[in-house]
Amino acid sequence: MHVLPYLVAAYVFLVGCYGLATSRDLIHAVGCLAVCQTATYVLLLTVGYRAGGTAPVFSDLRPGSRPVVDPLVQALTLTDIVVGATVTALLLALTVQISKRHGTVDPDELRELRG
Repeated sequence: MHVLPYLVAAYVFLVGCYGLATSRDLIHAVGCLAVCQTATYVLLLTVGYRAGGTAPVFSDLRPGSRPVVDPLVQALTLTDIVVGATVTALLLALTVQISKRHGTVDPDELRELRG
């Protein structure tokens, strides 16, 4: 198995984490969180990939003659995409409400949220 897709997933995750840590804007932070979520898509698809694999449902080959792709990993990836889109939409809606109430999206200027 090749290690390159795992390195790509780790790199995308680290880039998203770096952007999240250095963000000076809430909208930018939500975007960086979405980039971190993208790394999970790459990782899940890497785990489920089979070279020369075929769909297990539509295969007319006898069992064991050819590798098949695990459909569970693909279903988990689609679920991850839907959850990621929902979380991103919710965070952007919260950012809009924070901007309306406080007039800024800079986390340092939001004094009322400090503990």
